[in-house]
Amino acid sequence: MPNKRVSPAKLEDLAKILGVSKVTISKALRDHSDISDETKRKVKQLAESLGYRPNLNARNLSARKSNIIGIVVPKIAHFFFGSVIEAIYDSAFEKKYESVITVSQEIASRERQHIESLLSMRIDGLIVSITEQTKDYSIFERVIKMNVPMVFIDRVPDIPGVPSVTVDDRYGAFSAVEYFINKGYRNISLVGGHDYINIGKARSQGFFFFFLKYNVPVNDKCIIKAGFGEEDGYNAFKELLKSGQLPEAILAVTYPVALGLYEAASEVGIKIPKDINVTCFGNNVFKYMAPSVFNYVDQPTKELGTSAVNLLCDLMNFPEKEFPKQIELPTRLLFNGRNLVDSAIVA
Repeated sequence: MPNKRVSPAKLEDLAKILGVSKVTISKALRDHSDISDETKRKVKQLAESLGYRPNLNARNLSARKSNIIGIVVPKIAHFFFGSVIEAIYDSAFEKKYESVITVSQEIASRERQHIESLLSMRIDGLIVSITEQTKDYSIFERVIKMNVPMVFIDRVPDIPGVPSVTVDDRYGAFSAVEYFINKGYRNISLVGGHDYINIGKARSQGFFFFFLKYNVPVNDKCIIKAGFGEEDGYNAFKELLKSGQLPEAILAVTYPVALGLYEAASEVGIKIPKDINVTCFGNNVFKYMAPSVFNYVDQPTKELGTSAVNLLCDLMNFPEKEFPKQIELPTRLLFNGRNLVDSAIVA
């Protein structure tokens, strides 16, 4: 005889067993202050034993707060965004929020669709890192008009005053060039980073500011503006090779761009870092993958994710309160995990 499928426990089942109302059960599961600790303990214990799982969509329809935050990022495959998302998820979970994670794959239309879908779920707040295609900000302006709290992380649209968490990209690029100059390099290249994206613009500004400040000439043929992916780095190196202007050192705006550079250089027998020194924006975890290849402008991914959740919770829970809404975290220049320059302690 086939096993009979057991239906999952419902809210009313818990209420009937404990002899209380469904409202009491719902509040206890959400740690509402109206419910005693003893009742919360009994409800949660019974819910766990019966395998009860809350219906998040039903909760959205019946409650003012869904306890859900939406997340939209351009990529999830490479470490930076994967690590940031993990930090967001953990921090949100500790604050009793569920996370719905979506990935735009650097496609602006998909980014818009994800945001519209998340809004239809009645999320309490939104964390977004925009695509490299994003130039139309109307969907973000719509979110703002709907009074849905929103925080941008790393990549931020050019909308005045929007809440954001970023790193000190300008100083990160400045310190990388300073390191190159101190090593005796003069022919230095910048690869990747569209100027219409804040991180591309800021890293470019930091790069050029060093040359301007110390009156060091720039080789314009070594400046290759492109996107943020491996293919962009690969094609940029081919362009440098074709120009006959191979640099002594390269600042890559992202780790994937640096990987593309490495692949293209390897194909023609050029060794990194022996022949060309490369520094990229990334995270010090990469030292475990290729400790002798790249230097890194360290982006503190855990702090980025945690700070974004903290800021979003402040916006959701204290909408009238005044507090800093643009957070910029310090960067460090790392070589084999060793701290070379820390933007928090250098004037």
